[in-house]
Amino acid sequence: MVKVTPNPPAADEPTSRAQSARNKKIDDAATRALDYYLKPKPKGETSDKSDSIFRIDPGVDSECLLANLSENLASANAMISDLAFDLDGSRRRVALGILQVIEVSELLANRALDIVEVR
Repeated sequence: MVKVTPNPPAADEPTSRAQSARNKKIDDAATRALDYYLKPKPKGETSDKSDSIFRIDPGVDSECLLANLSENLASANAMISDLAFDLDGSRRRVALGILQVIEVSELLANRALDIVEVR
């Protein structure tokens, strides 16, 4: 039985600098093309409609957004806590339920803020 390839296979022939530069350009072009189709850039925020009064700057980083979310939840926690202790009966239980949801959300936001990657 005859072997088609030598054992061990022959080493690749040396390429010129011009040929290696062309190969690099081709590789770069292929990478850009694949990135264009397989890693599309996210489209604009869908929540930022033109009829909205408040908008969030798209350039704001995740850490800043999470910090503001945490502060807003802390403020909501203080407001509903104050309200809940002024109420009686079923209204108080509803307010305390809202308070619990806000507290859990605040814990989640703070945890996300702890693990966010700083740029």
